[in-house]
Formats: sequence, structure tokens, C-alpha cells
Amino acid sequence: MQDGILTLNAGSSSLKFALFPYAPTLPERPGLFGAIDGLGSQPRFQVKDAGGTLLDTTIDLPSEGAHRAALAHLFAWLASHEGGWSIQAVGHRVVHGGEHFTAPVCIDEAVMAQLAQLIPLAPLHQPHNLAGIEAMRSALPHVPQIACFDTAFHRSQPALAQLFALPRKITALGVRRYGFHGLSYEYIAEALPRHLPCEKADGRVIVAHLGNGASMCALWQRKSIATTMGFTALEGLMMGTRCGALDPGVLLYLLEHQGMSVAALTQLLYKESGLLGVSGISSDMRTLLASDHPEAQEAIELFCYRIVRETGSLVAALGGLDVFVFTGGIGEHAAPIRARVCRQLAWLGLALDEAANAAGARCISSCESRIPVLVLPTNEEWIIARHVLKLLKT
Repeated sequence: MQDGILTLNAGSSSLKFALFPYAPTLPERPGLFGAIDGLGSQPRFQVKDAGGTLLDTTIDLPSEGAHRAALAHLFAWLASHEGGWSIQAVGHRVVHGGEHFTAPVCIDEAVMAQLAQLIPLAPLHQPHNLAGIEAMRSALPHVPQIACFDTAFHRSQPALAQLFALPRKITALGVRRYGFHGLSYEYIAEALPRHLPCEKADGRVIVAHLGNGASMCALWQRKSIATTMGFTALEGLMMGTRCGALDPGVLLYLLEHQGMSVAALTQLLYKESGLLGVSGISSDMRTLLASDHPEAQEAIELFCYRIVRETGSLVAALGGLDVFVFTGGIGEHAAPIRARVCRQLAWLGLALDEAANAAGARCISSCESRIPVLVLPTNEEWIIARHVLKLLKT
């Protein structure tokens, strides 16, 4: 049996997992990784080894009790694969840690109760994060379960960057800018010195985490200075199905004059807006890039425009710019989006190497570019596993 640290990212219809060897020096590549998606409908299983070789896709799950059944399938597969793995600890991605959780924490009943109170702040993510934790605690009752928070990385921000211009009696309730995608930004901050001289890596860096959920973060000395998401994961950039920044007056108008309920507004803002809402076609950038419909093109243009607008805001917060980084599914794989953004940011000194961008190179800026532009794959799983290992040693 090989000792391992399991990381789990539980979503509404998927379970993403990675299994790292339990070792003093944690390798960045897991020994195994994969996902079970389509939970509740047509489950699909995929697991790969450290080299990316597909090992298995066999799965037969009931539609009921999807998360527990998926975990049982995963455990059974691990136990039968190459002598099996002995899981020593489980690290969970938890989207919202609120004001209280500013670092990874061992999960007990009190912690679960506190995390459940944060569900209204991340309704698309928090319930499923907690469902995954509950299923894992039931399956492995004597194994430490550790929560790692997407909000924690942003607690280094200046107090003013976290403040809303609301009465103090409201901010005293915990209404503040929290920021998200922190595990991704933490990895990029860790990786920067491998790709840049120290003065650049520690300088004024903007990271664009672009995917179905999208945000940007300004780093200084590899710490978060400002970010586009706020109290919830709705603010900032346009996303797959989320609207991003919106005049609050729009909500008041829809409530008062269009008779929309809070539930209807929640559905609108979280699941019917963004790329899907503007295009009327899809929330998937790949589908929109392949489409010749004008609505698809408009959605793409608005997505890029919002990135450029938010870049200006973050440059102002940093007092300049030394490096620009793309990451996330769209950031890593959608060369046309990177090209549009870089061309619109030419005034900052960004100059794109078209061939390098098309080839998906790590550095896509030309030798004439004043600002290096990098494409760096994120690795939230490794960050989670590293936090777990560190906490177990304390």
C-alpha cells in the first residue's frame, strides 16, 4: 500500500480528484488524477497516471446519492489499482471561508456548522463543497479532513481594498470584498520565480484566471493587492453564466418594476447571464469561437472588453505593470482570446508574438514587448496537498 494525500474538488455535477504520494517533498504531479462528472444524469469517470496516460473510464453509478456513490467507486478503484493506496489525509477545496477562515483548517462539526452559514455567499459552490466533505467523512471517518479556502489568499489585501462604501453597521455584518480563485493565484505566485527574474516575479503582476468562472488579481511581492471578485463570486468579469459587475440599480428595477423574485434574480445572475446570456447560444467559449453568429461574436467581444477594463483598474491599484499572466481553462487554451486582450492592451507596452501565442508557448510576448506576457497552467490540487502536508506536520 502506498500512502497518499487525496485532494477533492466537489461541484454540483462533478468530483475532481488528485492523489499525491505522501512524501516530505511533495511532487507537483499527482500519482493519479481525474474526475467523475455528469453526476445525477450520465456519470463519466476518467482517471490518469502522472504521465497523463488514461487508465480507466469504467463506471456504473445510480443517479441517486450521486456524490457518495461516486466516492465509493473511486475508493474501490484506488484499492484495486497497483496494490492500492492508503489515504492519510484529504484536502478539500472550499470556495468561501468568510472572515473567520484565513488559513487551512482541520474539519470538525464546529467548522462544518460555520461553513454552512456561508452558503448564501457562494450558492453555486459551497453546498457541493460541503456535500463532498460529508461524504468523505462518512467514508473515511478516521482520516483527517482539511479545508483549503479560495478566499484566504486575498486576506493580504489592504483594508481599503476590501471595503464597500456602505454604512459601518452593514460592513460589521461581514459584508466586504473577499475575492476568490485564491488557490489558483497562490499557485501562480509560487510558480512565477521559475519563469521570470526575481525583480519581475516580485513586481507588479496581473493574473487573469479565465474560465467558466473568471476573475483577475493584482499581485505585488507575490501577494494579493486587489482582485475583481468581491462579496460573492458574481462581481467583476463576465463569466460563463454569471454577469460580473452590474449596476445595483438594475436589480432594484427588476424587483420593483418587473416583479422578479429573489429566487428568479438568483437564477438570472448565476445561471442565465454571462456568455450564455449575451450569446443565447452557449456558455462554452470553444463553441462561441467556432460560431459565425453575430451574437456569439458580441459575447466574445464583451468578455474581452471587460478583461481590458478591469486590467486598467488593477494597473491603477498597482501603480503600474511589470508582468501579465493568463491562466484557467480559457486563459490556457483560447489563443484568440489572449490575442484580442493583448492587442487591446498594447498601450501598456504589451506586444504579442502571434506564432508563440498560436503554439501555446509559456511566453507569448515578443522580444519588443515592454511587459512579459505568460501563459501558466494553474495547479490548485498541488497547493491543496501542500497545505495538507504542512498542517499534518504541525
